[in-house]
Amino acid sequence: MSFSSLRQEIAAAAARMIAEDGLDYSTAKRKAVRQLVGKGALPKGDVLPDNDEIESEVREYQALFMGDTQPARLNRLRRVALSVMELLDRFQPYLVGPVWNGTAGEHSDIALQCFADSSKEVEIFLINQGIQYEVGERPDFRGRGKVEALYFMWKGEGVMLSIYDDLALRGALKPGADGRVERGDARAVSRLLDEAEDVQGGMA
Repeated sequence: MSFSSLRQEIAAAAARMIAEDGLDYSTAKRKAVRQLVGKGALPKGDVLPDNDEIESEVREYQALFMGDTQPARLNRLRRVALSVMELLDRFQPYLVGPVWNGTAGEHSDIALQCFADSSKEVEIFLINQGIQYEVGERPDFRGRGKVEALYFMWKGEGVMLSIYDDLALRGALKPGADGRVERGDARAVSRLLDEAEDVQGGMA
């Protein structure tokens, strides 16, 4: 098997695990490698697909096998995300991850990033709203290790809220090398919902 075909098979296998089982990208990639290569060392060469390649395969898989359910699930998650973002408005919430980029599925949670003076301020706010949460960590999107995250349920969906200081927002809105913006505020999420309604209306 050539490097390019193995790379493609790894991406496809990882995408299937993400779409069907809700695995994160790194876990799915490791499992796909073990499934296709075994427990030995990887073949030499740049054989591992990057996340963009896997995301492309996830979109293709969802279109082929989940076209009758995934759009509705995504719409539901985005509506719930918008409602919790409106609640958290004072902390400048941004939607990230699969719910933002459109690859969310049955097992997806809502990933948010907020920008506040302190994590305690956010925790006190949630307590005052009667929201029970657990404290954990999430990877820092700037590549600086971990940041504090709060995990809670909102309208029956899981929410992962990563907390950053205000300075982190400066670089957060810059498009990536591929021109894509990795996060969106409440207005951007509302536009996505409006666009989805327009598409559905045009298909009716």
